[in-house]
Parts: sequence; structure tokens; C-alpha cells
Amino acid sequence: MNAVLTVATKEFRDGLRNRWVLAITVVFALFAVGLAWFGAAAAGHVGFTGVATTVISLATLAVFLIPLIALMLAYDSIVGEDQQGTLLLLLTYPLSRSQLITGKFLGHGAILGLSTLVGFGVAGAVIGVLGEGVNTGQLVMGFGLFIASALLLGWAFIGLAYLISVVVGDKAKAAGLALVVWFLFVLVYDLVLLALLVGTEGGVPSGVFQALLLFNPTDVFRLINLTGFEAAREYAGLASIAGDAYSLTTMFLVLAAWAVAPFLLALCLFRRRTA
Repeated sequence: MNAVLTVATKEFRDGLRNRWVLAITVVFALFAVGLAWFGAAAAGHVGFTGVATTVISLATLAVFLIPLIALMLAYDSIVGEDQQGTLLLLLTYPLSRSQLITGKFLGHGAILGLSTLVGFGVAGAVIGVLGEGVNTGQLVMGFGLFIASALLLGWAFIGLAYLISVVVGDKAKAAGLALVVWFLFVLVYDLVLLALLVGTEGGVPSGVFQALLLFNPTDVFRLINLTGFEAAREYAGLASIAGDAYSLTTMFLVLAAWAVAPFLLALCLFRRRTA
């Protein structure tokens, strides 16, 4: 455990030194405050318009931004060490492969977790203080669900980044594959489901689509945040198909599984590597 914490602390300090924590935090905070105040500018309204509207805007942005940041943060975690020749050196220390990759994952998870908590937390506090007629209870609940689900979404894609980094032997290929994974989960998957829905003219049972949504962490994230507010349902897209089919607890458990499963697979593959 001490070895794992040592590696995690090193990764976190590297993130601080490379300004990752500061950059991600500032990006999240600026986008959150900006969307809260100017999200309804197209409709002629400037200023905080409500928790539901803010969460809709944030969830729509976060589903593109968080996976990309997570993948770029960790895609070279193993393959980068391998290409630099430091991986073999690290493995000569009294440190197992499991401890090394677990420590790195925890370090990167802490970087993204702290940035998410501080960035969106500060934005929520700003809205609570400066917004007029803000329902504090609804604001805390809405931002609490959003931040918790955003944390799990980010960790899911960090796990996918580690899986890429273990499988691919070249850093440039890992970066390219990370972008492919981003496109598949964030853009292509929903387009395929939409094409299937249109192509079958609604002939496929809704239960099938409801189940298919759970195979994409970004859709689970949307389900948690967009269907949690009645005002958001008309903007939920494919997520609206699920309706109330899944409880909030179930969706969080599925998203938590997504946060763990890719990393466990990466861990197993890394332990079996010969070098």
C-alpha cells in the first residue's frame, strides 16, 4: 500500500508541476460560470436562469470535454514510460506491476477529481452567491449529482486511457487511438443508435435501446443529469428513451462499474506483459 501511495503521490505532484490541475480547474470553472450566465443568451436572457437550465448546459458540455481531458491526461501513462526507457527501471524497484499501475491510476484520478471538485464547486458557489432567486437546496442537489457523475465519467475514461497505454506500444499510436475512443463513445455510438432507431422505424423494443445506453458511459452520464430534471427531458435526446426505466442508484452503479472495469482489464493485461 505504501508503494501504491508513493507512486500516486508522484503522479499527482507531476500533475501540479505540469500545471494540469490548475489548467483543468480553470477550464471547468470558467465554462461552468460562463454557461450559467450566458447559456440562455440566444433567447435574449443574460444571467442565472435556473438550476435545471444550468445543469443541461453543463452536462452537454461536460460529455464532450471531460472524456477528452481524461484521455489526454493518461494515454501515455505506461507507453510513455516504456518509450523513455524508465518503465524497466521502475520495475527493478521493490514495486510490483500491480502497484505501479494502480498508483499511477490513483494519481491521475486524484488530479482529475480535484480539478472537477474545485472547478465546478467554485462555479456552484459563485452561482449561489451572485445568482438572484437561487434555490439553495436545488442548487446543491443539482451540482452534487453533476459533480459526482462527472467524477465517475472522468475516471471511466482514465481507465480507458490506461487500457490503451498498456495495449499500444507506441506513444503516437496511443494518442491516435485515444482520439478514436473519444469519437466512438462521444459521437459515433449515439449516431449508430439513432440510425438503428430510424432505420427500424421504431420496430426495436424500447427495452433494447434502454439497455444499449448503459454500454456507453457518456449516455449513462446524460441519463443521470438530463433526465433528473423535468425541464431537461426535451433536450435529453436518446437519453429520453430510457425515461424512468432505471433508478438513480442503478445508473450510478453502472457508471461506477465503468470507472473500474477498464482499469481492471488494463491491470490484468499489464501483469501479463513480458516487458
